[in-house]
Amino acid sequence: MASSKKLKPKKRAKPTKRIGIALSGGLDSVVLLDAVCKAYPHDTLFALHIHHDLQKQADQWLIFCEQLAQRYQIGFDFRLLHLHDQTGNVEARARTARYDALIDLCEAHDLDHLLLAHHQNDQAETILLQLLRGAGPSGLSGMGARKELRSATGKRITVWRPLLEQSRAELEAYAKRQRLQWVEDPSNQNTRYRRNALRKTILPALSKIQPGAIANLARSAQLLAQAQTLLDRLAHEDAKTVLQNGALHIAPLIAMQANDQASSNNVLRYWLKHHQLTMPSQERLQAWWQDLAGTRSDKRLQWMHDGRVIRAWRGILQIDPLPTQERVKRGEWIFVPVPPNSKQAGLPWDWYQAALHNKTIESKAREGGERLKIKPNTPSKALKNLYQEAGVPPWQRDIPLLYINQELIAVEGLGVSQSHLVHQGKRVWPEWT
Repeated sequence: MASSKKLKPKKRAKPTKRIGIALSGGLDSVVLLDAVCKAYPHDTLFALHIHHDLQKQADQWLIFCEQLAQRYQIGFDFRLLHLHDQTGNVEARARTARYDALIDLCEAHDLDHLLLAHHQNDQAETILLQLLRGAGPSGLSGMGARKELRSATGKRITVWRPLLEQSRAELEAYAKRQRLQWVEDPSNQNTRYRRNALRKTILPALSKIQPGAIANLARSAQLLAQAQTLLDRLAHEDAKTVLQNGALHIAPLIAMQANDQASSNNVLRYWLKHHQLTMPSQERLQAWWQDLAGTRSDKRLQWMHDGRVIRAWRGILQIDPLPTQERVKRGEWIFVPVPPNSKQAGLPWDWYQAALHNKTIESKAREGGERLKIKPNTPSKALKNLYQEAGVPPWQRDIPLLYINQELIAVEGLGVSQSHLVHQGKRVWPEWT
């Protein structure tokens, strides 16, 4: 009798990582696209284009990039930015908007990696720009070869710069060998922009004075990045006494600043970096220390930095993850079904459905004087008192209140009224999301 062989179950193949390639249509990104398409399966690749709408040729560049993606048989998508305001630092605003749009595209197409075409010359320009603004080791570290970012919904995206060790001359040589075509942005010739001025005048002059200046600047960035790693490690140790749950305790931070200003500055910068915020100038940092020194534990303090709000309240310095107006605009009250075997209380299903049918479920702004009973066998309390007891900061108290049949039912950060809660039967729980 022939022996039967056991069939071994096949191991599940690892899910293929999906890769986005930032494609402007210029030399650098076209070279990157060509090299990546030769190295990875095309069904895992996506070309991502940002239409800045600042140049007359922008529509043509979009068409060029889309056709290029079709030629390589990979996915393609784009985002249109509105940056018609030419006042202030247009470069910085365009860069921030571009990164935000690229991350949104990565999230929309479930991409795990984002490749950028920055090269050695770009790194040298970045370092010189940082020197001109008086940056410290973090700024002078230039652009990292790898960085982890999170989208608005928490998706982790790894940003790579695989061409950082390649000079523009090497990219041009590759493009000529491969007979690649690309577009030229006329704004790159405008020396009104600081980066262009460095590219057209300063870097060529430095290369004449010191051959290999561009490579040397990039090497210095790598050494400074190593030094910054050590500073971050030191800040992590120093921050153990002042950092908790992403917030800084002001009193020990000020005590540290009085005894060791270098360490306190390092901790503060480390904290901002942890929240993915840009480094402040020395003048701004000094102004912050002056504000903190004059802050009482019961006094509110607020700064705007890099589009975020930093607040001091009850002896804690914290960064608001989302401004209240944005939180209100994006949020809404929803009703989550409670599992039948759960011990959690909830609002009766039939009562909720009747209110839904009669359209008596409303979100209303806080007017003052509202009361809520959130614990059984206790009287109702004013929202002001409940907020204070719960330690809800003043700037998080503007979420619309939930009313059903003109009765206050739920308040975000506090709880749900006891008046209609049941522990049995079909029920729902209100949540602000």
